[in-house]
Amino acid sequence: MTVGYVAQCALRGITLQSLEIETEGDIDLTGFLGLDPQIANGYESLRYTVRIRGDGTKEQFAQVHEAVMATSPNVYNLANAVGLKSTLAVE
Repeated sequence: MTVGYVAQCALRGITLQSLEIETEGDIDLTGFLGLDPQIANGYESLRYTVRIRGDGTKEQFAQVHEAVMATSPNVYNLANAVGLKSTLAVE
């Protein structure tokens, strides 16, 4: 999402001074470690805080945030089920 904030600010002529995205989530490690098959092996919820500073107004940064939420591949992939294909290359 960092790239999205930088790009959206650049498109609007906003100079960024700092950008930080702090994330946290709830996960039961007994599922992740395979100790209890009844427990999901992923996060139950995720939360994040975006700290942004620059020469934009609060309204401009709110528009940037809305645009990032609407176009971010990360937001999309976390909010929607997407296909996942893996390849193992042992060398």
